[in-house]
Amino acid sequence: MVEDLDSLVRALRAAGGDTTSIEVKSAGGGLPTSLTASLSALANLPGGGTIILGLDERAGFRPVPLADPQVLKQGLAAKARAYTPPVRLSIDDGLVDGHPVVVAHVHECDPSAKPCRVTATNTGYLRGYDGDFPLSDVETQGFLAARRPPLFDRQPVDGATVDDLDHELIGSFLATVRERDRTGLGRFDDDMELLRRAGVTVAGGQPTVAGLLALGVHPQQFFPRYVIQAAAEPLPGDPPAARARNQVTITGPIPRMLDAALDWARRTFDTTIVANPDGNVTDQPAYPLLAFREIIANALIHRDLDNWSQAFAIEVRLRRDRLVVTNPGGLYGITIDRLGHDAVTSARNGLLVAICQHVRSTGSGGRVIEALASGIPTIAQELAAQALPPAQYIDTSIRFTVLLHASAQGAQEPRLNNTERRIYDALAPGPKTVAELAGALALSAPNIRKALRGLRDHGLVAQDGGKGRPTVYRHTSDTTR
Repeated sequence: MVEDLDSLVRALRAAGGDTTSIEVKSAGGGLPTSLTASLSALANLPGGGTIILGLDERAGFRPVPLADPQVLKQGLAAKARAYTPPVRLSIDDGLVDGHPVVVAHVHECDPSAKPCRVTATNTGYLRGYDGDFPLSDVETQGFLAARRPPLFDRQPVDGATVDDLDHELIGSFLATVRERDRTGLGRFDDDMELLRRAGVTVAGGQPTVAGLLALGVHPQQFFPRYVIQAAAEPLPGDPPAARARNQVTITGPIPRMLDAALDWARRTFDTTIVANPDGNVTDQPAYPLLAFREIIANALIHRDLDNWSQAFAIEVRLRRDRLVVTNPGGLYGITIDRLGHDAVTSARNGLLVAICQHVRSTGSGGRVIEALASGIPTIAQELAAQALPPAQYIDTSIRFTVLLHASAQGAQEPRLNNTERRIYDALAPGPKTVAELAGALALSAPNIRKALRGLRDHGLVAQDGGKGRPTVYRHTSDTTR
């Protein structure tokens, strides 16, 4: 683990912030209280995560003087016992730019015991790409449901009948099965028998969850939140009160929802006029439509379908610098590091996948999915062809997020002069007055105040006190961060 510390720090500096699996704390004033949430969240994260103590994120991950690394390690080990089940840690020393840091690997909690919760409060936490969040009761149920094999897509839908299936989609499905699977399902001449053996219906013609979602007239009659909610962030020229652009709720069976999502992307993504080598001039969307299609198809097919997740929609958020697609339910049968590298076709909803292999898009007429593990490589190829950064995949066990970035993100390290750096380092152990800084650094008060103004402009230092209290300066990250 420690052998990879240099590469981890380089990645953090390039990203300009923490990542989903790495949490950095300055810890100049001792063990931060905010680690309570981080330890639980990382233990609930597939693959666990890493905590680095002794780096300051706000200063471009520069080292912070640690008063006693051994005390920090002992504090981490003691803190890890305050969870149910206890958090398992591997703690080591490391060096960054020649300065000591503490590196702790948080091991993933056994899935059969998730979620890992703070014993004193019975609160569990979930890791997001932008922080740690307390688990809601519904999300807790998601962890508990993940302890058993997912078979929800096979269940018949209460109140649904064969009349709730879309005749056009059913006709296309039957024709495709008989054309492509002649020795299997295609050998059944009776339509109702073929649908039953394919898992679209059960005996008597009642649709299954998978059959209704893939081939239903309006599945949202029975599953109101099996929708795509898409919206774009307002642009600078939009009215001040604008909250979103092109906000839509997409409904219908899977093939129609997929087509509608692509229509939304065509209307919403910014486009650039591009001259091709063959002389043709075309409009190039900000994000490749084929990559977007694969992401949405995966979300529709692989979202969790169990009772706990029925309150959640698939969400598409177009920010000014990134595209975010989130669906309920984490990866099943595969880990993020194997996505796109292994020809693994593991599926949470096996019956839904089997049906959708024979379902045709109502727009293009092509298959909704191939089930050949080609989706992730296709996304990578399309992004690379448009010179965009690789997709970022975030799995939190009960939620899966895909991030597409509009451009490479550079480091955000502020440029500090020598005096600013000395003062910033001197504040690492805790708040100080100007007089205390002057005595410690042998600098004049006017020079210190000028440097403090610069540090405040960078957002690195905050001022406390006044109104009869001594004025002190501290790291903005030191509210026991």
